[in-house]
Amino acid sequence: MASLHDFTMKTIDGKDQPLADYAGKVLLVVNVASKCGLTPHYEGLQQVFEKYQSQDFEVLGFPCNQFGGQEPGSDSEVNEFCTTNYGVSFPMFSKIEVNGAGQHPLYGFLTSAESQPDGSGDIAWNFSKFVVNQQGEVVGRFPPQTEPEADELTALIDKTLG
Repeated sequence: MASLHDFTMKTIDGKDQPLADYAGKVLLVVNVASKCGLTPHYEGLQQVFEKYQSQDFEVLGFPCNQFGGQEPGSDSEVNEFCTTNYGVSFPMFSKIEVNGAGQHPLYGFLTSAESQPDGSGDIAWNFSKFVVNQQGEVVGRFPPQTEPEADELTALIDKTLG
């Protein structure tokens, strides 16, 4: 697969979502968790989404329970938590695995890209952030502790948006 747009994912409410529907948009793709020390990043992700959504930008959230069992709930529980506690209105997807034998092919694609500043390879923890350009190519990867509103991340979003 040559592009993020080649994948179809399940939304958090169980519908098939071709990621080709996001062609022409800049994306911030994040593996998320509700019971993590970084869970407050949801607030920043929502702020970044609101700041840029009028400029063909989306945040895509992918819940994952692979790091310390920090996303134990069902998809509906995750969705309720995110909307109730953080007002999340960006697209959320069904829980997936981002590393190991059960790694979803989408994350195989994302983690194989040689992108900066975090490079390629396994996801380190919840809230790893990938910036994807309008053609579905990874143009940046940021480690979990990078705040969604961090200057280096928003500068790359600005640059990619043109």
